[in-house]
Amino acid sequence: MANPLRGEVIRLYKNLLYLGREYPQGSAYFRERLKSAFMKNKDVTDPEEIKKLVARGEFVIKEIEALYFLKKYRAMKKRYYEPDK
Repeated sequence: MANPLRGEVIRLYKNLLYLGREYPQGSAYFRERLKSAFMKNKDVTDPEEIKKLVARGEFVIKEIEALYFLKKYRAMKKRYYEPDK
């Protein structure tokens, strides 16, 4: 029997994989860590536990996006403003 949350988990994996392309330590590093995290939880079958893990994945997405915005902000600030002395 197929799990109804399977599509949600696959969507989460694809979103994280997409965000990992610009990860500071490299996309290969991110991909390996992502795969190991998903493989660690591959045997979870309880729908409530799956929902908790998906919610944690959504939180990770928000954290990665915040990291990217901070990186862009610092680059823009470095280009257009004089360093504080």
